[in-house]
Amino acid sequence: MISRAQSENRPSVTVHADRQPSPRPGRRRRTGRRCTALLLLFILWLASTGALGALPAAISGAGLSAVATAHAAPTSAEESTSPPQVVVSIKPLHALTAGVMAGVAEPYLLLAAGDSPHTYAMRPSAARAVRNADLVVYISPHFERFLESALEARRSGDRRSDELAVATIDAITLHSGQREHAVDLAHSAGDSAHDHGDKHGHDHDHHHDHERDYHLWLDPHNAKAITRALAERLAELDPEHAERYQANAAAQQRRLAELDERLRERLEPIGDRPFVVFHDAYQYFERRYDLAALGAVTLDPERQPGARHLRELRAQLAEHEAVCLFSEPQFRPATVDALARGLDVRTGELDPLGAGLEPGPQMYFTLLERLADALIDCLADGTDG
Repeated sequence: MISRAQSENRPSVTVHADRQPSPRPGRRRRTGRRCTALLLLFILWLASTGALGALPAAISGAGLSAVATAHAAPTSAEESTSPPQVVVSIKPLHALTAGVMAGVAEPYLLLAAGDSPHTYAMRPSAARAVRNADLVVYISPHFERFLESALEARRSGDRRSDELAVATIDAITLHSGQREHAVDLAHSAGDSAHDHGDKHGHDHDHHHDHERDYHLWLDPHNAKAITRALAERLAELDPEHAERYQANAAAQQRRLAELDERLRERLEPIGDRPFVVFHDAYQYFERRYDLAALGAVTLDPERQPGARHLRELRAQLAEHEAVCLFSEPQFRPATVDALARGLDVRTGELDPLGAGLEPGPQMYFTLLERLADALIDCLADGTDG
């Protein structure tokens, strides 16, 4: 077996979610050329009035020549365009984008460590970053609802509005929000997230839109499609660095293929071990690697089950002989602990967003390796993962 250490030996890039993109170098160059032009006009006026007569002719002539040359013939560095400013919603998407942009620029990450797209409230600095970006990369309007107003303001502005909602990429595999072959623990145990009021239905829309499950990044096949689309869009925005984007994308796709093969090999021994997740966010990973997921405790992670619901869920877990029950770091583990109490079931933790991982190109690979680690640690029966 291949240890997770092999996937964690590459450097990552730290990107702080509250840091604003730096001023565009192109703007500074334009300002400098305007100042040079004004200085040239001033010197020419002094010369016409005879005020430069006291200066040695050689100095004044050389100075005029140098200023005129600097104004009329910018260097190749000045003529080059600055890289696009790219804003990305969540960490796994940011990692894929950072990999494609490596050596050119760093994308700006909106959700910092511990933030959940289900509860995130956009700060003014983040809203400005979205409005001023050359490209905004996100999953879907149905997933990052917090982006709605900032994107609307951006579309109504003067600047070109360029967005990439990766759920709309043709090569992306999108699964239904309703599982076909799993035990629906949430509904069978009377999950009231769909039964009481519009509020909970709206929360559910955050990640499923009733028809689709948008946790699509957990399938490396989708990550490869996102990588290709990013390289194409960035090359359109920034032709000067098109070759770099394409080369980075090709290298990242090779790494993703290797990751996919490695995960399939590691997870195969536990493929028949049934388990339950707290939040229904993992079917892309489960389907990709043929895992025996029974279902989810809740479809709405913001709503905690009541006492009656917990009793019904415990009966379901016992009936289906789940080996492991998984919580998430973004949500309170108390419900999972209460469900597991007194049952012959282990507990573990899965993290679909990589809350504790450092942002950067390596983050996506580490995220999926750690999902495999957590599943193997909890489900393996004398098997070395």
